[in-house]
Amino acid sequence: MTLTNFPNGISVGSLTVDGVDIRPQWQIATKTITFAGGTTNGIGDFDGTGNPATVFTVTGAVMAVVWGVCSVDLAGATATVEVGVTGNTAAIIAQTTATDIDNGDVWRDATPAVGAEALNDPIFIADGKDVILTVATANVTAGVVRFYCVWYPISADGAVA
Repeated sequence: MTLTNFPNGISVGSLTVDGVDIRPQWQIATKTITFAGGTTNGIGDFDGTGNPATVFTVTGAVMAVVWGVCSVDLAGATATVEVGVTGNTAAIIAQTTATDIDNGDVWRDATPAVGAEALNDPIFIADGKDVILTVATANVTAGVVRFYCVWYPISADGAVA
């Protein structure tokens, strides 16, 4: 059977179009983080109870690609930030100097890119480990990043919210 709503006629048994793998179960979750590290326990407060901050809640096992798009420059003289899971806090996005993340940047690795960035291979997230944002050195006092997570369930209960 051929699906007619996709270009080049994808067959149900195929899951590829021009060599690109198509997985209809991939889903997307988004969350906007506003940094307020100058406020006690706000997101971005290095010593506060809100560090790390949960970006996405994960259940079960999933494959995921996570990135952020900055809409307000991050501020914090010597602050660094990273995205990962508990016990591996830079597993998803490497530690980055906060002031290097500016309006219009795509943050996917230690070097944010202006306007566009290659999205690397998906990462496997096991055992319902939440995706967390860790402020690693000093307060991030301002800035806004919208995070995206494109994910695919691996276990029967795999989900991202």
